Amino acid sequence: MNRKYIPLVVLAFLFSATALSFLDRQVLSMTIIKIQQEFKVTDFQYGIVNTSFLISYALMFTIGGRLMDKFGSKKGLAVSVGVWSIANSLHGIISNFYHLVIFRFLLGAGEGGCFPGAAKAVFEWFNEKNRGLANGIAIGGAAIGAVIAPPLTIFISSKLGWRSSFVIPGLIGIVWVVGWLLIPSAKKRVQNQNNEALVAKSAIPFSTILKNKQAQTFILIRFLLDPVLYFIMFWTPKYLNEQRNISFENIGSLFWIPFLALGVSNIVGGFFSDKLVKKGVSINRARKTVMGIAAALTLVAPMIAFVSSAQVAVALMAVIMFAHGFWITNYITSISDIFGGIGTSTVVGLSGTAGAISGLIINPLIGLVIQSYSYSPIWIACGLMYPLAFVLFIVFIPKIQLVRLQTM
Repeated sequence: MNRKYIPLVVLAFLFSATALSFLDRQVLSMTIIKIQQEFKVTDFQYGIVNTSFLISYALMFTIGGRLMDKFGSKKGLAVSVGVWSIANSLHGIISNFYHLVIFRFLLGAGEGGCFPGAAKAVFEWFNEKNRGLANGIAIGGAAIGAVIAPPLTIFISSKLGWRSSFVIPGLIGIVWVVGWLLIPSAKKRVQNQNNEALVAKSAIPFSTILKNKQAQTFILIRFLLDPVLYFIMFWTPKYLNEQRNISFENIGSLFWIPFLALGVSNIVGGFFSDKLVKKGVSINRARKTVMGIAAALTLVAPMIAFVSSAQVAVALMAVIMFAHGFWITNYITSISDIFGGIGTSTVVGLSGTAGAISGLIINPLIGLVIQSYSYSPIWIACGLMYPLAFVLFIVFIPKIQLVRLQTM
């Protein structure tokens, strides 16, 4: 293979990996309607199942990010995708609530390395003028996976049963691993280009990162915002079914729309900030401009609780997810702009762990709020988080620029 095309191949594999990641985790949010009927799983138990996923996801986001910085994205992503694909296939043999808890835990253990690995791979193969778009495309696969998940899950479930909805994507993931391992390493290419994307032989000590104000800010922001995304991912199908009277079969015709908006905005958000950089706008201003637009758009969230039409509610969810795509692409790109080749995956991992911890704490509480009150307080909270996070971002990271931190 001509080496000049390898970055495009890498990007295609990253896109498909993040797509599989979100597809695999979304299958349960659709099939839980059937699983609850078959195994009598309560809403509170469903919250515990999601928490099981988030516990291992939280742990492996940091551990996986650390390993990516140490061993590189090639080996790290192969292990990550392999583990979660096997775990996803195992969902096909569940027969009780406890099986579900165990297999979701294994799924989270594998998926925890996905986004740190994708961020590392993008840094290894793309320079700062193209990195935003590359990150947008890589992350955008997640949204496409979420778009595909509802109709695909319903189609497979109707033809082959809900168990096959887990097994088939799992097998596809195993095929992905084989293909990924055939791609040449990025290390030689990066060194030959002699650009800023050098692959470090040593990692930044955890203590150094945890004391860094920028890293602390990125971690805090994910802690605040990830529960919003987890709520939309894990609870929206039930919301549409219970509050909007949308049947199981018809959820698939609506639930994909917000995630399509997310996928488009991942790419557009990265392209937009890269375009600004190429026109001479500073990296600091370019990334923050897009993130500010995103924060403003999320203010529509409380309206979801009060509109009368299910279609309008879904359209407003699409606005939130479009905003999230703008936000997360430039958030992750900002991490690589600041921490470079020796700390990007570690900081992405630590921040992802913070988000997952927040999610696992909040998820059972969401179940209790919904069970005791309604979905309305949750939608209102969703509209407040991004503006708050943006204020924190501009206050505590006044300038996005590469920092020099001592390695081990």
